[in-house]
Amino acid sequence: MKLAGYFCIQATGRLFSAGGRDPLIAAIQPKANVAVNELMNIVYNSDNYYVVEYPLQHGYEVVDKQSSRGTYFQGDVAEKFRESMIGALGEDSSPEHVDEFLSEFGVLINFPMTVH
Repeated sequence: MKLAGYFCIQATGRLFSAGGRDPLIAAIQPKANVAVNELMNIVYNSDNYYVVEYPLQHGYEVVDKQSSRGTYFQGDVAEKFRESMIGALGEDSSPEHVDEFLSEFGVLINFPMTVH
């Protein structure tokens, strides 16, 4: 098993999680409140990007920390993003590779981040 950001990956390269939850919710969240996990999950975090899953909305937020900009995917687009992210992790789970994969979404990551 290897750790890539916050993803756990089995030797097969497939994501897994405990408790029968969605495979992308493999974030390591010790003693996390179950009610909070149903609202949002940080599924990737590096020096350059973070990805948050919102299970109830079937959405993902991607934030570029360097530019302080982000975007939100929901529905079919979120599902395609999830599949692509799992594929990228299967190829190479290093933070450099995942950051490179996320940088390909740069044109879509255009909403300024604000504190709310």
